[in-house]
Amino acid sequence: MLTPGAIVFRDATEADLDALVALVTSAYRGDASRAGWTTEADLLDGERIDREVLREDLLRPRSRVLLAERDGILLACAHVAEIEGEGYFGMFAVRPDLQGGGMGKAVLAEAERIAREEWRLRKLRMTVIDLREELVAWYQRRGYHRTGITRPFPYGDERFGIPRRDDLRFEVLEKDL
Repeated sequence: MLTPGAIVFRDATEADLDALVALVTSAYRGDASRAGWTTEADLLDGERIDREVLREDLLRPRSRVLLAERDGILLACAHVAEIEGEGYFGMFAVRPDLQGGGMGKAVLAEAERIAREEWRLRKLRMTVIDLREELVAWYQRRGYHRTGITRPFPYGDERFGIPRRDDLRFEVLEKDL
């Protein structure tokens, strides 16, 4: 387990783009991702995040890419933003070798704090591939609930990965803050 005092949170800058793309990809795609439990390697190939989409997230108002570091080493990240008056949480990644040790809980709690205390938002929403039952259950244990709202997977847009299945879709989860 990581000690909470050892984690330092900061906002990402454009200088962090390459490290962020590498972290997010390592947590979800390819053989490296199999060291953790969040892998999507059986569902998708290719990149998990496009550098230019990430850059736009950094520059947009009421949008922050949160980094968790220890001793200057990037351990985890998440995107938190305000979209149409509600909070959005996404691009959540923890280094595969640190998954299951409390880092994800700490990052999620900090993102919720930003949305609730700094932006005064009442809800936080996210989308999760609905086939990822273990991941959905992890969020449910942290107070998120399934809304029943689904969104199509962006087939044909390789910025979000190359699907290995034809039945992918996103489900919206949300939590009252």
